[in-house]
Amino acid sequence: MRSTDDDTSSLLRLAGLATPMALRVAVTLGLPNRLRHAASADVLAEELHVNAVALGLLLEHLATLGVVERVDDGFRTTTYGTNLCDDTLITTLLHLDTAGGRAELAFVELAHSIATGEAAYPRRYGTDFWADLAEHPHLRESFDRQMSLRIRAQLPHLVAGFDWSRFASLVDVGGGNGEVLAAILAAHPRVSGHLIDLDSAAARTTFRAHDLAERTQVTAGSFFDPLPPGADAYLLVDILHNWADEHAARILARCAEAAGPTGRVLVVEHVADRGTNTEINLSMLTMFSGRDRRLAELQALAAPHGLALDRAVDLTAERSLLEFRRAAG
Repeated sequence: MRSTDDDTSSLLRLAGLATPMALRVAVTLGLPNRLRHAASADVLAEELHVNAVALGLLLEHLATLGVVERVDDGFRTTTYGTNLCDDTLITTLLHLDTAGGRAELAFVELAHSIATGEAAYPRRYGTDFWADLAEHPHLRESFDRQMSLRIRAQLPHLVAGFDWSRFASLVDVGGGNGEVLAAILAAHPRVSGHLIDLDSAAARTTFRAHDLAERTQVTAGSFFDPLPPGADAYLLVDILHNWADEHAARILARCAEAAGPTGRVLVVEHVADRGTNTEINLSMLTMFSGRDRRLAELQALAAPHGLALDRAVDLTAERSLLEFRRAAG
């Protein structure tokens, strides 16, 4: 039987900020990579221009976590700790000078988001997440990299799980660096693609790298503005859950407007009825005032803009595709 003291200790460990911040600072300083070869706290402090005593305290805590270990020469990264090396999704999310790592610090204002339903990011940083990315190109680049790393393993399932060849023309709305559209077009040589995003340079590079330049068009623009009309389908991948209802509805309205009476609107993202992550939902709330929505909620957002759900397809355990058409009558 668990004692009250055991429960209290467990809850304090869950609530403590020391460990998550220690891991973030370690990644930001590059300690796991540097300590593939052992070094003392004094040597590291001189290299990194930080306080030696404070760095020693950090390394000692990392040792209790199994990330580093004590050796004769100081500290060395363990096999477990090598998961925090190199340019991976976890390091992109933890580094304090990336979009993901910076945004996670908005959690200190979670109480504000719970009280108001609004994003905490502007309260902490004085501007919203998307404006911050626009002002700081290195944050935008890290966000695109984060999104690519998140979806890369699922791309084969996304491509194979739906008949994209039905459409001669496909507009990827808010398509980032173009990896999703490139994968679809590579598998379906008769489909042409058009990507819309505020930053168009990364997508152009992706399409050239995949020899898709002749079948693609890239336009710098916002999904809140009119979209190029007349395509067979308009694709939104991991877009709507990043926005509050008002803005998500505006994005759907623009897609419906461009799709006209015969085009389709394709929404790919987490659908809450089909499995969701409660921690990610809190992250989206604090960062964007967004969330994973249930199927009925997405239908309710789409209906005022003349869109009716035609079908829903589970592509992976994490993402579903909802196909909307113009409602009859």
